[in-house]
Amino acid sequence: MVLVDVNVHLDLTTRDPVWFQWSSSKISDCRSNGMLVINPIIYAEIANAFLKEEELDRYISPIDFVRQPLPWEAAYLAAQAFRAYRQRGGVKSSPMPDFYIGAHAYVAGLTLLTRDAARYQTYFPNVPLISP
Repeated sequence: MVLVDVNVHLDLTTRDPVWFQWSSSKISDCRSNGMLVINPIIYAEIANAFLKEEELDRYISPIDFVRQPLPWEAAYLAAQAFRAYRQRGGVKSSPMPDFYIGAHAYVAGLTLLTRDAARYQTYFPNVPLISP
């Protein structure tokens, strides 16, 4: 199962001129090889790309995406990643969605489809990634 990161979804919904083809191809590959996963954090982050909830729900069709809640165990792991980020000089004052997404992938044993490999490799080095 593959958790699809926000940046890949936004490449598709905005038809990003640089990344649309890559993201579209990877989504298609992942769909044909197994299940795609979305969680509430990702859902909320991509919601602004849609004017109506019904449009978003059509895009995140249950035929294509398994909706998983954030695992409780991911909360502490996200906090630990955030602590490491702050110790490295990060300036955000609360855990970023990427930390919850990475922690979810780790705890649930998911592969993560993302264009932000560096952040996930830094804070979640054991999460398998599909990235450029």
